[in-house]
Amino acid sequence: MKRELLRKLPKVDYLLQYDGLKEYGKNCDYYTFSESIKAGIDFFRQEILNGEYEENKSQNIETDLTEKVVEKIKEILKEKSLYNLRKVINGTGTIIHTNLGRSIFSEKTAKHVAEIMTCYNNLEYDLETGERGSRYKHLEQLICEVTGAEGAVVVNNNAAAVVLCINEFAKEKEIIVSRGELIEIGGSFRIPEIMKFAGAKLIECGTTNKTYIEDYESAVNENTAMLLKVHTSNYKIEGFTQAPTRKDIVTLGREKKIVTMEDMGSGVLVDFSKYGITKEPTVQEAVKSGINLVTFSGDKLLGGCQAGIILGKKELINRLKKNQYLRTVRVDKITVAILEDIFRMYKDEREAVKNIPTLRYITEDISQVRKRADKLSKILWEKNILHKIKETKASIGGGSMPGETVDSYGIEFLLDLSPVKIQEKFRKNFLSVIGRIGKDRFILDMKAIDEKDIVQLGDIAGKLFGNKTKN
Repeated sequence: MKRELLRKLPKVDYLLQYDGLKEYGKNCDYYTFSESIKAGIDFFRQEILNGEYEENKSQNIETDLTEKVVEKIKEILKEKSLYNLRKVINGTGTIIHTNLGRSIFSEKTAKHVAEIMTCYNNLEYDLETGERGSRYKHLEQLICEVTGAEGAVVVNNNAAAVVLCINEFAKEKEIIVSRGELIEIGGSFRIPEIMKFAGAKLIECGTTNKTYIEDYESAVNENTAMLLKVHTSNYKIEGFTQAPTRKDIVTLGREKKIVTMEDMGSGVLVDFSKYGITKEPTVQEAVKSGINLVTFSGDKLLGGCQAGIILGKKELINRLKKNQYLRTVRVDKITVAILEDIFRMYKDEREAVKNIPTLRYITEDISQVRKRADKLSKILWEKNILHKIKETKASIGGGSMPGETVDSYGIEFLLDLSPVKIQEKFRKNFLSVIGRIGKDRFILDMKAIDEKDIVQLGDIAGKLFGNKTKN
């Protein structure tokens, strides 16, 4: 029987000309097309040899095999057409999800970037003079207007921003940091190692939970070049604690004629307390305090793309622009285009909160999340998928505001499948849907699921789980 089935498998040459595959062949190269056909045939060859092929009794064997092989080939070609980096639906309840690309952009920003990417542009061309210009000029004035800084420069991430500043102002000298601020974040980014790489020596002061300005002062010597404050944006030290204020550090720096710097990490420009969320120190407050240099990320609470933004006194920023290391970490036209659009929105906070997805998700009223949950729930009931709407807690993510959550709603699936299996099926779908498991149930949190994706998400769930029963 197996031999007979193997003989009836369609041949490669026949399938290369098969009507049901012609459109697929037109949309890919010959090598990919032919290899996919071979893979489809091989799949059913193994099914037959392993005794796993189930014959359709209503058709003759040859027709049945051909149809099944063709469907498998279509599936293979569909998978091969996928980009390695592609869209997913974020149902995890984490807004700034490091593994899922952190902050996302509005369609307005995407449209502007698309124009820059598909056209020539004036990245390093001065349209007024007709001479070569600076790529940093497009952003500096705008960033300064929003933050109140005298000068600004942008590099490719915040780690590079910290390295550049240390290399310029403290190379072969000492930097004083509180022991409670010797952070490590994702990817083994450690302040002590970064200092060493940049050519400076770390001098620890105070203790893990308590550091006073006197600790900084007693550590100052003739080789001290910088007082560095690091915002603990991805962890908290609570309880019996003490830390000097920015004002204390600024005052000491001025007295000792030492550069002061703050690495703010996530870099928030909005006072979240106005929206009922725990307040984070803002970039504007750091600049206003008089601290000499401030650095922060572009793709976290700012809501932009990966970048490191350095703010500071004009003469210090000009020195950084002349540092040879800057060229190795400079940003490209896409980053410039994204950040210009993002900072333009920050000129009016209302527009920023409304149009920057990260800010909108963090600050939106819980009723908006409920509407999205109700819309998906209605679609799921139409497809006979058992579930319930559940109150949840969403996290900010991206190493920002540790322990802080915002109220949300999720869809909890009540299927006769393990939550791990449900998770796997959603994840391995053509458009991957990423959720989370809580209390032995699979949940899609609606906090970071966009309105425009809900109908498609319902269709995906219907295809995967329609008519499934409750545990």
